[in-house]
Order: sequence, then C-alpha cells, then structure tokens
Amino acid sequence: QVRLVESGGGLVQAGGSLRLSCAASGIIFRINTMGWYRQAPGKQRELVATITSVGSTNYANSVKGRFAISREDAKNTVYLQMNSLKPEDTAVYYCRSEQYPAFWGQGTQVTVSS
Repeated sequence: QVRLVESGGGLVQAGGSLRLSCAASGIIFRINTMGWYRQAPGKQRELVATITSVGSTNYANSVKGRFAISREDAKNTVYLQMNSLKPEDTAVYYCRSEQYPAFWGQGTQVTVSS
C-alpha cells in the first residue's frame, strides 16, 4: 500500500513559519526523489521544491531563500520548512514521490493571512 500523508499545514500570519511533514510508506523511500508542490484555487499545480536520494535540492524561484526541503530516511519522511511566509504562499501543498512508484499525497492546506 502506497501512502503519502502530509501534515503541518494551518493558518499563519505573514512573516511566520510552518513546517510541513510527509510520511511515506509503500515506496522505496531511500532511493526516491521527493517533492513538494502547491496549488492555489483556480491555478495550476506548481513545483515548490524537490530533494533527491542523495540530498540534492531544487526550489522554485518564488520560495528560494525562504523554504527548505529536507529528508529523514530513517523515518521515511520529507519536510518542508517554510519561513517568511507571504499571503501568496496560500495553497494546498502536496507531497510527491517521483518514482518507485510515482505517487501524490492528498495535500495539506496552508493559509497565510496578512
């Protein structure tokens, strides 16, 4: 059974921080590239950040310097630390296993108020 369970979303004021977690099961986590994506209402889902099995990271320009993706293989978990949050960061954030197999989580809502 493949499961990607996101947690840590919620309501935060602009300038605040949240840490999202994605607990994975049913995938070969240690060799997987993992990603975080987000989708605001009426907009396309977009890539936020990815991290490879060896820790190489990639970020959308809109979050560079503010967000950090990390992984803890012993816990089959990927994190997204979000700092200096802006109202435009408001979206549903989705965890993704890129392969072995490719799979989407159900998402967690992040709302940033002004």
